[in-house]
Amino acid sequence: MIECSGINKYYGNIHVLKDIALTVDKGEVVTIVGASGAGKSTLLQILGTLLKPDSGILKIDGTEPLSLDEKGLSAFRNSRIGFVFQFHHLLPEFTALENVMMPALIAVAEKRSSLSAHAVRERALEILSSVGLGERVSHRPAQMSGGEQQRVAIARALINNPAVLFADEPSGNLDSRTKEELHSLFFDLRAKLGQTIVIVTHDRELAKRSDRTLEMRDGEFI
Repeated sequence: MIECSGINKYYGNIHVLKDIALTVDKGEVVTIVGASGAGKSTLLQILGTLLKPDSGILKIDGTEPLSLDEKGLSAFRNSRIGFVFQFHHLLPEFTALENVMMPALIAVAEKRSSLSAHAVRERALEILSSVGLGERVSHRPAQMSGGEQQRVAIARALINNPAVLFADEPSGNLDSRTKEELHSLFFDLRAKLGQTIVIVTHDRELAKRSDRTLEMRDGEFI
């Protein structure tokens, strides 16, 4: 599902990522751990096409997204990649349902999806139910707990049926009980959907549950 090699990234004279090579299989849950400043989040942003490397090759589901023009890359990102951050970045004026529908409605508006607005709504309702929020669809972010908001963010990331779900410290802002529930959700999604998931985390318990843990230090895997 993911293949990359020779990934390098510099910020000025600082060599942040050093010849990174990585392969992730379809349906695999991989965690990336390491101290702050090791390059984890930079790598995840490159894998998620939010940031371009200074050199290297990246393939996701057989496509080389970094070779696409800006419009093509944006379309690829919207349709094939889901991203969950530590902070949910939900739109506060919209309900959970509306937040989840948004990426799919963008795809419809840009004529990259043939779904009707009704079909998008039904899919959003189905995904919200699958993440345990079937009774909260009409609530706005301020009316939900932190864990519920993060579940909405995960549902939003899944709405376009992405090839890969990337998560950057998704439970870093949650209490221990909510954190455990969220971690279990990732593995439920893999079981139900065969979802490929790559997670940057400081949480060793989550890392232990994953199929494979990769540790970074000074811009390299060790």
